[in-house]
Amino acid sequence: MHRLKHAILLWIFFATLFGVIARYVFDEASLADKAWIIGVTPVLIWVVWDIIKSLRHKNLGVDFIAALAIGGALLLAEYLAAAVITLMYASGQSLEQYAANRAKRELTALLSRVPTMADRYVNGTLESVPVSQLQPGDRLVIKTGAVLPVDGYVSGSTATLDESSLTGESLPVTHTEGQAASSGTLNIGQPFDLITVHDAANSAYAGIVRLVQEAQKGKAPFTRMADRYALWFIPLTLMVAGGAWLFSGDPVRALAVLVVATPCPLILAAPIAMVAGISTAARQGLLIKNGAALEALANSERIILDKTGTLTTGNPRLVDIETDDTFSHEEILQLAASLEQASFHVVSNAIVESAKQRSLPLIIPKHVEDVAGNGVQGMINDQQVMIGQSSWVLDSNQTPAPDWIASLLKRSSHNGQMLLLVSVDHQVRGALILQDEIRSDTPRALRSLRASGIQSLSMASGDQVEIAKSIGHALGMDHVYAGLHPDDKVKIVRQERQQGVTMMVGDGVNDAPALAIADIGVAMGAGGSGASSEAADAVLMVERIDVLADGLRIARRSQMIAKQSVVVGMALSIIAMLFAAFGYLTPLVGALLQEGIDVLVIINALRALRLPAGHYNILNVEQEEKLQKEHADLQSTLDQIRQLADRLASQQSVATEEMTELARMIEQKLIPHEQIDERQLHPELAHKMVGNDPMAMLSRTHGEILQLCNQYLSLVNQPHDEQQRNAMIGVLYSLSAILKLHFAQENELYSLLASDRHA
Repeated sequence: MHRLKHAILLWIFFATLFGVIARYVFDEASLADKAWIIGVTPVLIWVVWDIIKSLRHKNLGVDFIAALAIGGALLLAEYLAAAVITLMYASGQSLEQYAANRAKRELTALLSRVPTMADRYVNGTLESVPVSQLQPGDRLVIKTGAVLPVDGYVSGSTATLDESSLTGESLPVTHTEGQAASSGTLNIGQPFDLITVHDAANSAYAGIVRLVQEAQKGKAPFTRMADRYALWFIPLTLMVAGGAWLFSGDPVRALAVLVVATPCPLILAAPIAMVAGISTAARQGLLIKNGAALEALANSERIILDKTGTLTTGNPRLVDIETDDTFSHEEILQLAASLEQASFHVVSNAIVESAKQRSLPLIIPKHVEDVAGNGVQGMINDQQVMIGQSSWVLDSNQTPAPDWIASLLKRSSHNGQMLLLVSVDHQVRGALILQDEIRSDTPRALRSLRASGIQSLSMASGDQVEIAKSIGHALGMDHVYAGLHPDDKVKIVRQERQQGVTMMVGDGVNDAPALAIADIGVAMGAGGSGASSEAADAVLMVERIDVLADGLRIARRSQMIAKQSVVVGMALSIIAMLFAAFGYLTPLVGALLQEGIDVLVIINALRALRLPAGHYNILNVEQEEKLQKEHADLQSTLDQIRQLADRLASQQSVATEEMTELARMIEQKLIPHEQIDERQLHPELAHKMVGNDPMAMLSRTHGEILQLCNQYLSLVNQPHDEQQRNAMIGVLYSLSAILKLHFAQENELYSLLASDRHA
């Protein structure tokens, strides 16, 4: 369609130009009139057809005045005026179409990926069957280039899959025998066998497609700014034109009124400001799909943000392992990772990666059952192994929680951590503690959103209530919704929309239905899923949610400029209408005057391309990554500090060698890091920043950290009695808390100094 509109625009331009040359250069009036008629007629037909379609939906927009002006000019033989109006109208339509198609080039189609047939083994032979007939336990062959029709696990060989449609991962992913493979992914390697675990209706991808379709059908269409203004401008124009004709008896006066009333500011200024805003937002990393999405973004009052992958990194980190001493830490992790490699959950990847980092060999599990929302169970080396939520594991094994598990449950709940129990042959033998960390730019982004006028910030998560509330309260959320499924998120969005224009921000496949039903859905495109990007109205193309606050400011500024251009342009048009009504303007002069008004409002609309001046980057991206990597390398030291404090506080026995090893890490890694920051890095940053001693607060924190480190080093060398133990617990907990806060502050500072975010 947009190619057709561009072709029509070129057709009108050349027809108008040819007519002008024929009329004013060669004095061929008849030829000029024919050229203008030939150029104008296709657009008039196109406009009338659009009006008819709008009337079917009981809508009447600015196109109506344009059609009256073009048709009236043709009837009264004002062909050049008709050509000028037509050229202007087609230009505005092309700009609007350009805005609507800008983002579609970047996205894949969600619905087109749904397979309808599958190749299933039946009595040793293959038969092609409808996907709807597949049942759990069926063995399928997935050919090269085929999309997986249902969820399952790889059997008999390895599989190389393109998972970009679900995970956003651009690189191929290799799955070995026994590993889970999700529906909607594409086989780009050799054919392999798939054992189904769900039927088509219950597979992840099919469920998401169904919810997205339902959400999009139930979403009310957005009314263009131009059409909203047209509701009162059309009657006003018709009254003035009718009055001019009635009192003068001259239909040309009515035509002149229609010509100068042709809402050029609506047809041109608003789309130009919107396209400029879309372009500006794209430069900052927010891809907005069309002008309606930009308007919805500008009008947003409430925001719902998904937790995992949006507010947090989405990559849970294994921070601790506990056992009942029957198995070692490494053995518990090996069993858990071997079983989790057949699971679909994001936590599974963290456990598997932790095992690989420790070079633990993984075993292929058998008889795997993935219980949605609870955990995974299966056979490993003839042992029945379960890993999952504590309530599910304890209930399945029908055993009371041991004292050490009860203590862990309380501690992980207080710390906002995820606790997974591991049972072997129906006895709980270990626990894995994981934590999903808040993005370094999240607190600043939320502050910016509130400063931009957002009235309510809510967090939606599928995690347990305790974990979600811990993150939500730390971020100062107004509302925290936890334990949600995709359809629950849709209900939450509908509830929020009743209170104001609502934005939904998410990254996963399970967020796609909520993104589709929200007034404005924003997907995390850089690390999120292709399904969420397809369902959303805007896509964050960088792994920073502070860009969303920038996009909100850009959208509101663009909308303000568009309204400003429209109001000024329409005011000038109304003045011109009055002059035309009294016979001071002919249709042609009116068309040219309207072009002058166009130029003024277009120049004003183009201001949306500019951003307010920002600061120069104090750090470049490489420096920021280097500094944050230093903190990541010290994370193991921070984990050991907290783990040792917990064990001392729970009266567990702690070997002297463990305390000495921690002292060595503090002395060789942590203290030198803090000293370099205090003596070299921060003075260099302060020199480039504005203000007197801008790093003073962090400098004070460095002093506190170094003091606590030296206290611990002193305590390690003292006699190991109850007094020394209590003192060490206090020092370690204090050091753990202040280091966690300090590193978060520094990471946020480095992120800010390395960004080119504008005020």
